[in-house]
Amino acid sequence: MTIKDIAKLSGCGIGTVSRVINNQPGVSDKTREKILKVIQESNYEPNENARQLKMRAPSTVCIITKGRVNPLFVTIIEECMLSLSAMGEDTITQTIDEYGDEVAEAIRLMHNHNLKGIIFLGANVNLFDERIDEIDIPCVIATTSGASLKSNNISSVCVDDEKATMEMIQYLYRKGHRHIVVVGGSLSEKQISYARYHGCKNGFESCGLEFDPSKNYFPCRYAVDAGYDVAKRILQEDKDVTAIFALSDMIATGVIRAIYDVGKRVPDDISVAGFDGIILSDYTTPRITTIWQDAKTIADRSVDILMKHIHYDLKSEHNIILHSLVEKESVKTI
Repeated sequence: MTIKDIAKLSGCGIGTVSRVINNQPGVSDKTREKILKVIQESNYEPNENARQLKMRAPSTVCIITKGRVNPLFVTIIEECMLSLSAMGEDTITQTIDEYGDEVAEAIRLMHNHNLKGIIFLGANVNLFDERIDEIDIPCVIATTSGASLKSNNISSVCVDDEKATMEMIQYLYRKGHRHIVVVGGSLSEKQISYARYHGCKNGFESCGLEFDPSKNYFPCRYAVDAGYDVAKRILQEDKDVTAIFALSDMIATGVIRAIYDVGKRVPDDISVAGFDGIILSDYTTPRITTIWQDAKTIADRSVDILMKHIHYDLKSEHNIILHSLVEKESVKTI
């Protein structure tokens, strides 16, 4: 049962339901009674600590974003803020460097603001160590799985990154590619790129291809310039590569530019695939074949889970959102 479910069952708006849950004015007695009846029938016990905190002083939801140049995150932030605003919630956002420490930042923000919940975007779960015990408010990690953390305060919403990247390697193989290079991320065990890396490795193995990390994988930041630089290196070192799979569309955009700058063409000489399905992938030349993530669903589910855990004592939950491989113009059959 989510706030949206309560709104649907009661026939009321999400903002009205939120005001009733938080004991705020502006709702008629009849409507309040109808909503409270639906809440009672849902069999959830209200989290009185969270409710008392709300009554003492205004409280805020914080969105902490890792990395500065990811359009997927921009879309998710916008969708989260629209949903939270419709519920009458105040929101602040904080951006940190791709290699920053989001747990330390969350603790700092908790000390300086009266936060009621946190949404993490692009989190490195490896940093969520014993310090998470200091974070005693509900949190949702969006786009990265937090299932390994085993914390009731931390839920997550993401696609199955390992499955998605394996599908892309298998797709490239079906297109006739045997010399494939993967670029992006780093191999910290609990970073998002680690799952994507293993999906690629499994994809190679399922196709009967040898996967040599020194030849088939090049780490880099999730940025256009990083994709450009790593592609230049690959093109200098590997004359046989026929396809480059970038672990984000931003990286893929830089890869395509590098290929053109050395006098080659995409996909005539080298095919390129990406990950994320950001709007930019429809406006590059050529349009980028990519793994699409549903940013709106990720945002909506993250907000729903966060608000539910703010108002009720529940165990953490970890949702997997469906992805899809979108075939466009950047991969050719050989």
